[in-house]
Amino acid sequence: MSAKAEAGETRFDLLKWLLVAAVVVVGVVGNQYFAAEPILYRVLVLLVLTAVAGFVAFRTARGRAVFVLLKEARTEIRKVVWPTRQETTQTTLIVVAVVLVMALLLWGLDTLLGWLVSLIVG
Repeated sequence: MSAKAEAGETRFDLLKWLLVAAVVVVGVVGNQYFAAEPILYRVLVLLVLTAVAGFVAFRTARGRAVFVLLKEARTEIRKVVWPTRQETTQTTLIVVAVVLVMALLLWGLDTLLGWLVSLIVG
């Protein structure tokens, strides 16, 4: 019995996704067709169509899964310990110092190898 319910849900999900695709196509074609109209009206209509498409998409199983994923991602972002300004400044200075040291080492190595090659070649 549950397999039939899942199959029915999947079939309706397919119809919902087709409706979402149709709304997106209507938005794109309508935006091109009414290109001469003021942009404010076109943007407002596109926002309404986006809201409708999003509402329909979130009514599907995958849409609900995306919504749950977004909620969990927001929870995980809150758990991140961001560095302080002092830590960021110190890390940046360390990176700049290492880059300068490596640049000097590579410049010296390049100069040495160039001098050796010029001695060998003549």
